[in-house]
Amino acid sequence: MTETPRMPHQAPDPALAAKTRLRWLDDSAANGEPPAEALDPPLTPAEAFFVRNNGDMPPAVDAGQWRLDITGEVERPLSFTLRELRESFSVVSVTAVIECAGNGRAFLDPPVSGAQWRNGAVGCARWTGVRMRDLLERAGVKPSAVYTGHHSPDRSLTSPDRPALSRGIPIAKAIAPETLVAFAMNDEPLPRLHGGPLRVVVPGYPGSAWQKWLDRLDVRDREHDGEKMTGTDYRLPARPVRPGDAFDAASFAVITDMPVKSLITRPAAGFVAPAAEALTVEGWAWSGATPVAGVRVSADGGVTWTQAGLAAPGEPYAWRRFSVVLTLARGPVTLMAQAFDVAGACQPVDQGPWNPRGYCNNAVHRITGQMA
Repeated sequence: MTETPRMPHQAPDPALAAKTRLRWLDDSAANGEPPAEALDPPLTPAEAFFVRNNGDMPPAVDAGQWRLDITGEVERPLSFTLRELRESFSVVSVTAVIECAGNGRAFLDPPVSGAQWRNGAVGCARWTGVRMRDLLERAGVKPSAVYTGHHSPDRSLTSPDRPALSRGIPIAKAIAPETLVAFAMNDEPLPRLHGGPLRVVVPGYPGSAWQKWLDRLDVRDREHDGEKMTGTDYRLPARPVRPGDAFDAASFAVITDMPVKSLITRPAAGFVAPAAEALTVEGWAWSGATPVAGVRVSADGGVTWTQAGLAAPGEPYAWRRFSVVLTLARGPVTLMAQAFDVAGACQPVDQGPWNPRGYCNNAVHRITGQMA
């Protein structure tokens, strides 16, 4: 049964109301995800794209008044309007998946706190902007540069004097050709809900690194220590941790690579299909830095698997279509999709390694239906 969307606790916002495919999480910030079947198009449409916020959303502004400042460990601090970015640098596009590190948190056992995402905190879009590398080269990065720090005007809901989020990335990733400062999404101006007028695009990294509403890019001589950049925020333990274990937060490492994953988008959960006739199962597979190698599908709880066809690779950070045709007997059925990458990493059948913040649960996607 489809749930009735529940709007977030924040004041009504027309942009949120337009997100007709989302299930809103029980959270004071605006956080919502679509059902898996809404993610079937190759480029996720705006109405079905998940929304993730750590705090409030800045008021809508005139994009013509927005400025990006570049500060810190640079020879020449700079400031640009959006028009100047477009006119002064090469405009490029990258098709890439963005996924919240907490996607799948709702399925961890034992449960952990945090936004209870199921499978929908992911989407694939064509992002257009300028390479961060070009901006940093124009500013003249000093040899002391180690990390970037990203800054935005959104504020914490509980402490409005503090930023909601201030993440950063290593300089090596900042100057990688796929890393952008973007002002468009799927060939349209970047919507405010998705960071407009300007955001960071960091393919392969968790969505927290893709800072929204970017107004300052600060080059640091150390790992960035902004809001939700320290402690266990968006970090994984260096060793396996079990519930109740004592752990040292200093041993947690920043998440810089998302695990291999897949999602069934056809048929939809709760499907009814004719028994003994061809049933096409399709969806998407993606990963962080390590390419996807294949996907297999099971209809009997993982006892047997059928290898799915996998579309030829496109852009390195876009998701890839998988498809398989099954013929199943009458009765209830649970479909499972399991992806693996070229390094041999594979989605776990039950759940990803448990961790106290519930990050990177890349367990196989399951949907149930009926063969009638």
